[in-house]
Amino acid sequence: MKSITPPAATGNGADRRLGAIVWEYAQAIIIALVLAMIIRTFVVQAFEIPSGSMIHTLLIGDHLLVNKFIYGVRNPFNNELWIKGQSPHRGDIIVFVYPLDPSKDFIKRVIGIGGDTVEIVNKKVYVNGKLFPDPPGVQYTDPRILPASVQPRDNMGPIVVPKDSLFVMGDNRDQSYDSRFWGFVPLKNVKGKALIIYWSWNPDNFKPRFDRMFKIIK
Repeated sequence: MKSITPPAATGNGADRRLGAIVWEYAQAIIIALVLAMIIRTFVVQAFEIPSGSMIHTLLIGDHLLVNKFIYGVRNPFNNELWIKGQSPHRGDIIVFVYPLDPSKDFIKRVIGIGGDTVEIVNKKVYVNGKLFPDPPGVQYTDPRILPASVQPRDNMGPIVVPKDSLFVMGDNRDQSYDSRFWGFVPLKNVKGKALIIYWSWNPDNFKPRFDRMFKIIK
């Protein structure tokens, strides 16, 4: 006589197998999410350029990856340094927490580091008495079309950058809200160094800029 497996037993076995499969997928998803969070917090993060303050180095619609590990690893809650990395150098393009509004991230070029003397004379930038070269493709706006309240952009200093701080400026010198107006960036506010443009979208004509993709940021 053939034995007959009770329907309930068959159902329980199928349920267990289904539960095991669901749990395996859930584990894989959880691990992937945790790894993505760790990478985003400590290694590399994507950012989008929303303004023209870094033209022509970076354009509105550029999407870039930022190396967050290069300057060290910090506690994401209080910015306490966990693992020391290299210090930002003059000329680095960095992403940082805007000192006057921690909810915003800014991107600018490092002009002066702690101990440097920065001076601006007729739009020319001098660091420790030496001319800091203009970024490639920099353009200046006729000062007559701008109010007098923004003229510190053209002549300033000399000032000394405090220890553990940075003086930063946008490459689009006449259209950048930067250290000339709101002061220094504490090193603890620095999130990372701009690395590469992985995608670029022209908001004027809604077309991709293929020639900018995978461009190393300098």
